[in-house]
Amino acid sequence: MIDMMRRQTLAVAALAGLALSAGQAQAAQCGNSAAGFEAWKREFAEEARGRASASSLAALQNTTYSTATISADRGQHSFKLSLDQFLAKRGGPTIVSRGRALKRQNAALFDSIEQRYGVPPGPLLAIWGMETGFGAVRGNVNTLSAVATLAYDCRRSEYFTDQLYAALTLVDRGLLTPSTRGAAHGEVGHTQFLPKNVLTYGTGDLNNVGAALSSTANFLKAHGWRAGAGYQPGEPNFAAIQGWNAAPVYERAIALLGRQIDND
Repeated sequence: MIDMMRRQTLAVAALAGLALSAGQAQAAQCGNSAAGFEAWKREFAEEARGRASASSLAALQNTTYSTATISADRGQHSFKLSLDQFLAKRGGPTIVSRGRALKRQNAALFDSIEQRYGVPPGPLLAIWGMETGFGAVRGNVNTLSAVATLAYDCRRSEYFTDQLYAALTLVDRGLLTPSTRGAAHGEVGHTQFLPKNVLTYGTGDLNNVGAALSSTANFLKAHGWRAGAGYQPGEPNFAAIQGWNAAPVYERAIALLGRQIDND
């Protein structure tokens, strides 16, 4: 009886090993250069059958390996600067000055956003100014190629594979096209949402100012923003700002610039 049980156990283990090996063989293999990108796209398309439509997977096959994306991903040196250096590089005083003017010009919009989401104008304007210079620089990298490149790249493949599935869903919904262009990591719109955040928090076309700011407020509220609470480091709403960006210097910059805009 013991021998029979041992043989059954070994047989089950062998089958499990074969299944695991088969799964590994089918998995799209990440890479660190353009060399394997075309093969990866074909492998990914096989994996994605049933999770993505034929038309969105066809759009994926037309993407190209984005060297601009890889260069940007490897070169995020500004996040290692001191707060003063970071603000000088990003034009902090200009963001505050322009942010205050835009707050006055769009008072009704910011009032409606704060009533709905509890987020005051300052942090929204700080994010808008920091991300795209208030919409002036939204990027010129093909969005689907950028996200596909990062899903293929071994450094953060799992994270950007989720973003790629979201991007393919956006293609199916008509919210993203094969020609959409944005920032180097696949962010789009005035405040630079990644595809998964567009699906989860987007309230409309993120190239529309009102929709982009409402979506940003919706993101912050979903990350714990409480109406009326402070948002400086150590205060309750700073955690929501941390949800927006993982770089400590960026988080502190948003909080500081937002306060200066709100205190106008």
